[in-house]
Amino acid sequence: MGATKETLGFQTEVTQLLKLMIHSLYSNREIFLRELVSNASDACDKLRFEALARAELMEGGAELQIKADFDKVGRTITISDNGIGMSREEAIDHLGTIARSGTREFFGKLSGDQARDSQLIGQFGVGFYSAFIVADRVMVETRRAGDPAASGVRWESDGSGGFTVESIERTQRGTDIVLHLRPNPEGEDAEGFDDLLSGWQLRSIIRKYSDHVSLPILMRKESWDSEAKEQKLTDEWETVNQANALWTRSKSDITEAQYKTFFEHLAPGGGEPIAWTHNRMEGRTEYTQLLYLPAKAPYDLWDRQQRRGIKLYVRRVFIMDDAEQLMPVYLRFVKGVIDSADLPLNVSREILQESRDVRAIREGSTRRVLSMLEDLAANNTERYAGFWTEFGQVLKEGIGEDFGNKDRIAKLLRFASTASDTNDQVVSLADYIGRMKDGQKAIYYVTADTAAAARSSPHLEVFRKKGVEVLLLADRVDEWMLSFLTEHEGKELVSIARGGLDLGELGDEAEKQAAEASAGEWKDVLEKLRDALGDRVKAVRVSSRLTDSASCLVSDEGEISGHLERLLKQAGQTAPARKPILEINTGHPLVAPLKVDASRSAQWATLLFDQAVLAEGGQLEDPAGFVRRLNDLLVGLSLR
Repeated sequence: MGATKETLGFQTEVTQLLKLMIHSLYSNREIFLRELVSNASDACDKLRFEALARAELMEGGAELQIKADFDKVGRTITISDNGIGMSREEAIDHLGTIARSGTREFFGKLSGDQARDSQLIGQFGVGFYSAFIVADRVMVETRRAGDPAASGVRWESDGSGGFTVESIERTQRGTDIVLHLRPNPEGEDAEGFDDLLSGWQLRSIIRKYSDHVSLPILMRKESWDSEAKEQKLTDEWETVNQANALWTRSKSDITEAQYKTFFEHLAPGGGEPIAWTHNRMEGRTEYTQLLYLPAKAPYDLWDRQQRRGIKLYVRRVFIMDDAEQLMPVYLRFVKGVIDSADLPLNVSREILQESRDVRAIREGSTRRVLSMLEDLAANNTERYAGFWTEFGQVLKEGIGEDFGNKDRIAKLLRFASTASDTNDQVVSLADYIGRMKDGQKAIYYVTADTAAAARSSPHLEVFRKKGVEVLLLADRVDEWMLSFLTEHEGKELVSIARGGLDLGELGDEAEKQAAEASAGEWKDVLEKLRDALGDRVKAVRVSSRLTDSASCLVSDEGEISGHLERLLKQAGQTAPARKPILEINTGHPLVAPLKVDASRSAQWATLLFDQAVLAEGGQLEDPAGFVRRLNDLLVGLSLR
C-alpha cells in the first residue's frame, strides 16, 4: 500500500487563498455550506454518470443523498455524501492544489467588498476552501466508489500551510467533511460561530442556497428535552430541501426568487440573471429547457480552451456539465439546463455531434435565446444595453457562424455612431435606417482600432459636412463580421474608407464637377507624388472625402482595410499584400502650394503619406524620418 501517512505542503496559490478565506470573507461565512453541499451534489452526479457504464460502482444501490449534521459538544459540523468519493491521489490533487489557470484571475477580480468577493468563490472553482472561513481544522474522510474498504483516505489540515494524508479503513463510499469550528472571538460585538451549531440555522441556510438540489439533503430530527430545556437530536433523518429538479416543476409553481437562486447554482458569482426562459418542448423531440442570460461575463469568456456549455440531463439523470453541442459558440455565455427525454443515457460527446435529436434541441434552444434577446431589446433597452456591453462582441460572431439566423442577429446588433457625442453602442441598424437622408442608398460605417480613432477619422469629414450618419466600429471582431454582413433590409453596408466615394443622390453636382476639374488641373502634381512614393501606394488622387485634413489613405475595392491588416499582424498572421490609395485635399494650406511649386514633391509626398498612416491608427516605418521632415517644414514656415 506504500506510506500510510504523509505530510505535504499546499500549493502557493492555496496558501494565499486560505489567508483570504480566514481574514477577508468572515462576514459572509454561510457560503461555506452552499459550496460544500454543491460539491457533494456534484460527487453524486458523477457517480450516477459513471455507474451507467459500471453498475458495480453503486455498491448495492443505496439512494444517493447528502447529509448535514452537527455536534454542539464537539463544536463540529459534518457534510457527508455517498457519491463518487476520492482516491488518495485524487485527495492530494483536488484538496492540495488548484489545478486551473483561473487562480490569478480570481485574485485579480477581488474588490475588497466582502459580499461581492464571496460570490467569486464558486465561480472560480475554489469552494472547498471556504470551509476555513468557519473552521480552524478540517478533516476529510473518503473512499472512491469501486475501491476496496482498505483504500479509504483521511485528509486533514489546519489551513496553516500544509496537510496530512493517511490510509484508513472505510466501508462506506463517498466523502465526509468534518469542520472543527473556530473559537468564538473575544469582545461583545464580535460575531461567534456557535449559532451555526443549530438545526434551525443550518436548515435555513440549506433552504436559502440549496433548495433546488435534486438530491435529498438530510438532517437529523430534533425533539424538545424538557429536563435540559433545549432541542436534542434524534436518530431519525428527514429531508430539509425540496429535493426535486427545478426545471421539472410547473412554471406557475416557481417563484422569481427560486429562479434566481437556481441561477446562482449554475453560475456562482454571476449575480442576478438578466432574463430567463423555461419551456417544455414536445413533438418529434421532447425536452425541457431552462436557459438564463447572465448579467456579467465570466472571466474566461475569451478562453477558447475552456469547455463551456449547457448542463445536460437525460430523463433527470445528470450526463455532463458542458454540453457545448447544445448551444452555438456565439451563445456560449448562456447558462442553463436541458433535460432530454429521447437521448440515450450512455450518450457521449461523439454521439452528441452526430445526433439528429441534438441538432433539433440546439436549433430550438437557439431560437428561444434569440427570442429572449429580441424581447429584452424591444421592451427593456436599459437592460439590453447592459447585456450588450458584456456580451455584444460575442454575439457578433453569430453573423458569420449562424447563417440561418443572421438576419435576426443583425437586428440585435448595436453600434456607436456619429449621431451622438458618446461612444456608447446603442444604435441598431433599424435606428440607422430610420434616420437615413432622402436619397441615401447605403449604410455607411468606418472601422478603427479604438472608438476615439473612429470618431476622429478624416474619412468622416464630408459626411459630417452633409449631416450623414456613420456607424463607428472599433471591436476586434467587427472586420470579420463585416465580411459576412454586407447588407441589411436591402441597404448595402459601405465602408467610407474603401473605394471611390459615391454619395449618389446625396452628392452635389457642382462639387462633382469641381472635383473632376481639380483632378485634371492637379494631374502633373499627382504623378510626381505617385512617383515619389513608389510601391507604397497604388495611386494618388484628389479627395472628395476630405474637408479639413490634408490627406488620407483609402483601400481599393476588394482589398483589406488598414485596420484589418494591423489586426492580422497583431495576431501573428500573414496579411494579404495591400497597396493603399493616397487621397489629398487640394484645398488644404499644406497641399495647395504644391500646384505652384512641386520641386519638393518627394518630401511632401512622404510627409502626407505618413500623416495619413498615423490618422488611420497605423505605425510609421521610419518615425525619426517623419519627425525630421516635420521639423524642416516647421522651420521653413517660421522663416517666412
